[in-house]
Amino acid sequence: MKSYLAQEVDLSKIHENILSRRVKLLQQMESCLEEHETEERCRQQEVDAAYERNRILLNDIEVAEKRLHTRARLLPHPNILNLETQYWASVEDTIPKWEQFLLGRTEAPIGVWKHKAVKRKGTGNPETMQKAKNKDLPPSGLNSKLTLRQHNVAGH
Repeated sequence: MKSYLAQEVDLSKIHENILSRRVKLLQQMESCLEEHETEERCRQQEVDAAYERNRILLNDIEVAEKRLHTRARLLPHPNILNLETQYWASVEDTIPKWEQFLLGRTEAPIGVWKHKAVKRKGTGNPETMQKAKNKDLPPSGLNSKLTLRQHNVAGH
């Protein structure tokens, strides 16, 4: 058997060995923790940068969408412009023909469907029709709103 002193020396060396390994492990853990914190900070910066980039992209998309809607309202399709131009030209051509009729002074211009006019004759109140003629207004009845709109389109 070894002496107690020799055992004590052996135990002391083992203890020192354990303590040195412990110090190395603590240093490794600290360096790993620092690396982990650095990586976490980098990751968080990347997330923040991506969030800001996405926010800017969404704002750019919204601005572009508003511009497209504005442009679409300002510049209708050429076919629509053509139809609108033809419509207003037609309206301006027919205004002189319909003006006196809309004011209730004359009969409907030639080319109006007579059978529809006959059907509408009984729809208006005779007193209202007489009042409209007396006041130089378009006749009331089923088409009074339509004739008023046409009268307003004519610019009177």
